[in-house]
Amino acid sequence: MIKKFTIYFNIAFLVLVSLKGYSQDPSFSQFYANPLYLNPAMTGSNFTPRLTINYRNQWPSLDVNFVTYSATYDQYIDNISSSFGVMVTTDRAGDGVLNTSTFSGFYSYTLRINRHTYLNAGLQASFYQRKLDWQELIFDDQINPVQGVIYPTSERMPDNLDINFVDFSTGLLLGYKDIFYGGLAIHHLTEPYDGFYNDNNSRLSSKFTLHMGGVIDTERRGRARRREEALTISPNILYQQHESFKQVNVGVYLNRFPFVLGTWYRHNIENPDAFIVMVGFKQETFQFGYSYDITVSKLRNVTGGAHEISFQVRFKNPRMRRRSVDRIPCPSF
Repeated sequence: MIKKFTIYFNIAFLVLVSLKGYSQDPSFSQFYANPLYLNPAMTGSNFTPRLTINYRNQWPSLDVNFVTYSATYDQYIDNISSSFGVMVTTDRAGDGVLNTSTFSGFYSYTLRINRHTYLNAGLQASFYQRKLDWQELIFDDQINPVQGVIYPTSERMPDNLDINFVDFSTGLLLGYKDIFYGGLAIHHLTEPYDGFYNDNNSRLSSKFTLHMGGVIDTERRGRARRREEALTISPNILYQQHESFKQVNVGVYLNRFPFVLGTWYRHNIENPDAFIVMVGFKQETFQFGYSYDITVSKLRNVTGGAHEISFQVRFKNPRMRRRSVDRIPCPSF
């Protein structure tokens, strides 16, 4: 049964990536643990230099799973109220049938509206390299019902098996005190051509992301700042639209230093997708998170869900002036 499913998945995968479909970005469940990937305006949002590493293995029970790696570094420079960052992302889809590498540079400017409110505006410039392993693809005209894959295909080989293009994205991020945050990001502003055939109109469509949330204290603070060990609850919502694909994520975090517990429900508008459970461990200079996607769609019996790991190191910056807030209050995971 799994073998049969794998064959047909390869067929569907080809249709999506090499004919007249449009591309979709890899998706991380720990959104805020990969902040620059979520929104370019989150560059420097922690106000301290940080190195972030992410790993995601989606549908590990299948031979045609999706594996994504990401590494990011960003730093805020107080003298010019600006932040800079770099990111490298590698996505392997269909057991290496389609490989995409992305190299990105980031810039954001922090505007202090008043004592408690910050607004970040960010820009992202990316270089994409995408490769297709044509020999690993299987078409329906190659399959004999008894003997399996024995026939040559009549499908035309793509004009290009290796494509490169440049892309641009932007975003805004608002933070109020240490209790509210919200952001808007638009990726793929120029909708670059990303097709393997020279005679089609395949483009990387613009993606819109809206995210917001808050932090609820469970103990009275008065005028004092929140204790690091205080128990807090953080409800969140995230909406993404990539052409006709629409997705809503609703979740909540429970924070009690040094631990963070979280759960999300992901719904793809037309059908439910997954429940996400997450556990994180935080210290002053680093954090570690693990999450698992529990598939609730019709694929739940064969995919194996998704595993995701995040790791972040935060460095001290002695040149930065002391602030009334440590960072824009987005979640860590």
